[in-house]
Formats: sequence, C-alpha cells, structure tokens
Amino acid sequence: MTEEYSAKWHDEPTDYAQVGKLPRFVAASADDNKAASVASSLNITAAAADPELLDLPWHIALEDWPAANLAALPRGISRHIVRFAHLGGSVIAIKETSEHVARHEYHMLRKLARLDVPCVEPVAVITGRTTPDGRPLNPVLVTRHLKFSMPYRALFSQMLRKDTLTRLIDAQALLLVRLHLIGFYWGDVSLSNTLFRRDAGAFAAYLVDAETGELYPDLSTGQREYDLEIARVNIAGELMDLLDGGLIEEKVDPVATSELIMDSYRRLWAELTEKESFELGERWRVGARIRRLNELGFDVEEYAIKTTQNGSTILLQPKVVDAGHHQRRLLRLTGLDAQENQARRLLNDMDSFRADNNPEMDEEYSAHLWVSQIFEPIVRAIPRDLSGKLEHAEVVHEVLEHRWYMSEKQERHIPLAEAVQSYIDSILRHRRDEAAIMLNPDTELLKILEVENEESRYGADESVDEYPDSDD
Repeated sequence: MTEEYSAKWHDEPTDYAQVGKLPRFVAASADDNKAASVASSLNITAAAADPELLDLPWHIALEDWPAANLAALPRGISRHIVRFAHLGGSVIAIKETSEHVARHEYHMLRKLARLDVPCVEPVAVITGRTTPDGRPLNPVLVTRHLKFSMPYRALFSQMLRKDTLTRLIDAQALLLVRLHLIGFYWGDVSLSNTLFRRDAGAFAAYLVDAETGELYPDLSTGQREYDLEIARVNIAGELMDLLDGGLIEEKVDPVATSELIMDSYRRLWAELTEKESFELGERWRVGARIRRLNELGFDVEEYAIKTTQNGSTILLQPKVVDAGHHQRRLLRLTGLDAQENQARRLLNDMDSFRADNNPEMDEEYSAHLWVSQIFEPIVRAIPRDLSGKLEHAEVVHEVLEHRWYMSEKQERHIPLAEAVQSYIDSILRHRRDEAAIMLNPDTELLKILEVENEESRYGADESVDEYPDSDD
C-alpha cells in the first residue's frame, strides 16, 4: 500500500469495566471531512494488527468492491451494506455503518468474547476512509467468519423439517439465557442474527449482531421478557417467510412454533436460577440439582443452602452458573476443543472406554489412551477429499453413534475400523461440505439466500437488522 493510503493503528478500548455503550462520538464537520480527505489515511482499531487488512480496497465504496476481493457468499437482509472478503486464508465480513455504531458493536463483541459467550470474533473498526478524489466513505466493522457455521436458511437446501426448527429454537433459547445471565440485553433477537453449528445431533447458537446490545450488571425481569417477546415476534416473521418460500412443511404453524422459544427459555431459566425447597431427609436433591445443571452444560461455582426456622426444610439456590461444563472437562483431559453436546458425547465414550479397559486407571492417563486409540484413528481414517464435510468432533460423534446402531442391528461387537469405513461409505460421502458450502454455494442455495439490495434494505427506523452476513 502506498504512503498516500497509509493506516494508523489503534488498540481497542481498554475500559473493560465500562457498562453499556461507549460514549457517543461527535459527528465530524465538513471541515473535518475535508481535512481527513486531504490526509487520505485510515484509522484502524484492532486487538492485533493484521497487515493484510491494508491490502483491501478501503478507498472504494463497499458496494462497488471488485469481485476479486469478495468471497462468494449470499447477502441476507440488512439495513447496512455488507460484503464478505478474503483475508489471507480466512474470510471476513465487512459492514458499513456509522463510527459510533461500529465502535459500540466492536466493543460489545470484545466484551462478550472475554465473558466466554458464543459470538463472532471482531477484527477491526476502520474509519477515515476516503475515495481517491477525497470524498469521505462510511466507517466499517470487520468480523471474522465462523468456520463450520451457517445461517438458519442454509442448514437445509430443501424442506426444513419441524423437528429441525425446534432444535434451532432450543439453541436460540439457550444462547439467550446465557446472554441474560451475564447481564446482556440483546434488543434484536432473531434466527437471522444468529449462526448455528452442528453439535452432536443438536445445534450450537452464536450471536452475530451486537449493534443493539447493552451490558448491565443485571437484567430486570422486564428487560428479559422484552428480549423474549422480540425473539417470538421476529422468529414468527422469519418462519412465515420460510413458509411462503416453501422451505418448511406446510403443517408448521409459524406463530405456535415461534412461541416454543418462550417455553424453552423459561424452563432453562427456572432450572438455572430458581430456589428449590425440600425436606431435610431429601438432601440428596442437592446433588441431583447440580447434576441437572451439569447436564445442561453449566457449572455451579457457588450455591446457598438455608434451613427454615423450624428446621424441617432446606432452601437451595444456585448463585453462580457458568456454561461449558463438558467443554472444559474435555479440554482439561484431552486438549480437544468441542461444542458442549459434542464434548458430552465424547466424554461418555471416554468414560465407557475407561470402565471397559481399566476402571482403576488414572482418569487423565485413560483419556490420553482414548485420544490415541479412538479419536485420532477415526480422524486419520477420513479421506482428504472428505475432510471438509464436518468438523472432527462431529465426525467422531457420528462414527460412535453409527457403530452403536450397527452393533444393535447386527447383534455383535463392531470393530472400530469396520464402523469407520461403513460410516464413510454410507453417510459421510453423501453429506454436504459444511466447511465450504457458504464459500461455494450452489445455484439452489443462492436462490434461497440471495436477497436483492433494494428489497433487503430496511429504513433507519426499523427495529430488525438481520445481519447473518457477519459470519455465514
């Protein structure tokens, strides 16, 4: 890049304890814009300097970027201009917006990542963009593509089944609960503002758009309920759109289906936060409550037990719940990083492996043997041309499930190598390549997802900003 278009790098804001929005920046005056155009320099706010960012044509309006810089990803509904671009060996999403909105969203995504909430990774905020003739261009927010993730519309290129919709909504509800537990008010909950990754037969949901989000010490019941109502209304509208497009079964009731998020959310919230009372002789229920929380993927870091005045009952209330119980245990034992349900499934097989081979063996040593004798042989057996179908943890989960079904059907022990080969031939070869499907969408998928620019732009007063575009 020439001196004329040099960039000034800035670290991200370091006021980590700040709650809510960053202070609103004063809009630049005409004189300020003129001075900036003369300087022709970029201002880049990023957690780490990525020199390859400088190779992108920031002096061109985003909607006019040359095809050579763009990744072939369909655009969703958004009131902003959004494009996908190649950055080295990865893909980034670029959203043109105001400086205040870009910095706020960048700041929120950084905070959510530090709080270990599933969300897209912010890369940079870039301001000071001008055309070669000095005309100012809008600032942009840059986020990174989330590998193996897809927007809800791309999960199936044919009919979306009702049970699949239910799993997506359950994943959305769990994400919303996790956000509310840390005090994050989303303000624009929808399937379109969420990305999904397969997670051992279920789905894991990731937040995409934090533009309307606010972070508080705690959320009131009214704030949580309002977020939930936004989710219900938005999901109903999205399902109506899918129904009109013939992408879900006609028997699906969009309104009734969207209300499932209310039930799923409230069940999760009650399990995680409500007080529970029981008789002194039922103290085993303390352990049962903690096990239920663990099965949901949450750790109980602190809980309070109080006896009533007459001493006949106990009150139990979890104080701090933290998601990722199985993920952390798997990572601690094996170094493998997986989704929560994947981790639970792999840990179950790991525990069975230990029980079958040497129950007295040290847990960590047994886990090491499981990785070398089960996990790694499965991964190595996958042909190179099929390696992009699914992420490794999902492949191992599916092989273990396939082996179990084979054993049940044939009523014999199935060797691992036989199960792997059967899985490759009968299942994996026929799966879509989820690592590349959004990078190389076929014509049918493009027709499903592509939305014409004029039809996809909401007015500034609209509350819905569908921004799956951040990381499809």
